[in-house]
Amino acid sequence: MKKGLFITFEGADGSGKTTQLNLVKSFLEQQNYDVVVTREPGALEFGRKIREILLHGKEVICDNAEMFLFLADRAQHIESLIKPSISAGKIVLCDRHVDSTIAYQGYGRGQNIELLKSLNKIAVNSIVPDLTLLFDVSTEISFQRLGNEKDRMESAGIGFHKKVAEGYLQLQKSEPERIKLINANNSIETVYNDTKRVILNLLQERQGE
Repeated sequence: MKKGLFITFEGADGSGKTTQLNLVKSFLEQQNYDVVVTREPGALEFGRKIREILLHGKEVICDNAEMFLFLADRAQHIESLIKPSISAGKIVLCDRHVDSTIAYQGYGRGQNIELLKSLNKIAVNSIVPDLTLLFDVSTEISFQRLGNEKDRMESAGIGFHKKVAEGYLQLQKSEPERIKLINANNSIETVYNDTKRVILNLLQERQGE
């Protein structure tokens, strides 16, 4: 596999996507793939400052400011880490990406979805995930998993998060070839087996090219 792969992990807070990302990382490294694990926001020093503002800042952030902070982090992330890693033949596993913005700021906050998509096209500079894994979990289960310690986004309320979950499903229906749905209500082991199956299918397709 000369060219690398870009795989994103999406889902509501409490979906278990980060746990699955780490399991996939270990599996791929066992198969001797060169793996880069990253996240949005906050992969780089620039992004870590933005993440602190977005998730733990005390000041009220207006919707447009929130949107542009995510976009700024993404643009820097693409150019500084994701694009070079893919060009070097590595597999990039990213915890959240464009779909999070559309689901949270678009469907959740009620911002213009087409505008968000247009702005994100500028931020990603033609880099699109080869595969997106969407970990679909009921809002009730996700809230149980999160417990009482929640950041600013997680504390937005169950109504907001139901809109986000529905938004994710709409995105998956619109791009079923890229976005693969994983039932995240199941046990970690069951979810991992489902996830690994999708990853292996992608690797086999790439090796046949």
